[in-house]
Amino acid sequence: MGHIITVANQKGGVGKTTTAVNLAASLATLKKRVLMVDLDPQGNASMGCGVDKHQLERSSCDVLLGDVQLHEAVMKTPEAGFDVLPANADLTAAEVGLMNATLREKRLSLALATTKDKYDFIIIDCPPSLNMLTLNALVAADAVLIPIQTEYYALEGLSALMGTVKQVQSHLNGDLEIEGILRTMHDPRNNLAVDVSTQLITHFKDKVFNTIIPRNVRVAEAPSHGKPVLLYDRSSRGATAYLALASEVVRRNRKRAS
Repeated sequence: MGHIITVANQKGGVGKTTTAVNLAASLATLKKRVLMVDLDPQGNASMGCGVDKHQLERSSCDVLLGDVQLHEAVMKTPEAGFDVLPANADLTAAEVGLMNATLREKRLSLALATTKDKYDFIIIDCPPSLNMLTLNALVAADAVLIPIQTEYYALEGLSALMGTVKQVQSHLNGDLEIEGILRTMHDPRNNLAVDVSTQLITHFKDKVFNTIIPRNVRVAEAPSHGKPVLLYDRSSRGATAYLALASEVVRRNRKRAS
């Protein structure tokens, strides 16, 4: 049965979409069956996998509104090696439509239940805000992975997100766990980055992934080519780091299941 990981952070610019795309690609490289779900109206995760968000016939919007079954909207990305439920600006309308819908927080969870057994991992990319889309992602997930840039203000955003996770655990998804906290865009030459990294480990201990994603030009360039960094430059430090993250996620999942 697929392990569902929601990649979330209410603060933008922390590498959330980059992490969702590259974690999915890295897990696929490790021969795992992967579905990536794009729940961000910007559709950047879809574009980063080579899917043209402007040419979609069906999307995550249609699935959330109940117009199509999930398998009807899923697209294959043969080069990247995983499946994608794509998104575009239509999702903004879906959010409005869900406000008065029945089971509005559980639409994604119900949709994924029909296909969960087909995948080893399902990775969900969220918008950088707490809204009905993010809530759907957290309710559907087994665990939440939190990318955090190693800078001062990121700690403040993390506190707010942890509060949200606790509320979801209390009222909507009692099984939701913290998959881990991922340090992104890290520059070890920066004293503040090192200090924030140390504080994270002090407060959250083994919830912090050992893997650190460095600030890397290749990771930043890859989306403009419609590719995960593994396909753009496999030898880059960013690609190596995301492969290490995927291995760590697999090990943690194996340990959890044993």
